[in-house]
Amino acid sequence: MKTSIFEVLEKLENQSSLEKSRKVDVPANERMLAITKDTGELLNMMIRLGNAKNMLEVGMSTGYSTIWCAEAIIENGGKITTIEQNPKKIKMAKKNFQNADVSDAITIQEGTAMQILREFNLHAKYNKFFDFVLIDADKENVIEYFDMIVPLVSVRGVIITDNILYPEKYREDMKKYSAHIQANPNVRTITSPIGNGEEITVKLR
Repeated sequence: MKTSIFEVLEKLENQSSLEKSRKVDVPANERMLAITKDTGELLNMMIRLGNAKNMLEVGMSTGYSTIWCAEAIIENGGKITTIEQNPKKIKMAKKNFQNADVSDAITIQEGTAMQILREFNLHAKYNKFFDFVLIDADKENVIEYFDMIVPLVSVRGVIITDNILYPEKYREDMKKYSAHIQANPNVRTITSPIGNGEEITVKLR
């Protein structure tokens, strides 16, 4: 791993730990709400194993997960398209991407996930375009996001959804989400206890 990427990831991990410990008071709209380090390692490894080249991220926040994925996808000669609506977080993420030297591999789509995913579904270019997806946005709409994302994913493409098990306040929404996916004959899915719980879904057809 390049020193620039390692240093930014380490800085963000420390920041996330302080945030979660409540040792620092961070305004709600600036909180990282980041994936865990072991989830980042999982994403990175899966991108490498699948030789993913076109990734979609729904919920960039300040870019911690994006950088974990970028480190692998750059080596595959790929690119990441990431969605975020919070201007403050976009500003912080851009700085993190520059410091990690991964900006050239990342395109930020600013706006709501619902709006941007609808736009993607209107363009033939994005039909079966993405071979790796991370969903880490608001949980209330996660089923709708999934249904809009499936047509954008290539056959054998992977969709990872964060927060399946934790925090507990999301558990009922995520149970409904898992059941919704399991009822879809076009995918195969499994829940992993890594990090905050990851739903790992493969598109079959």
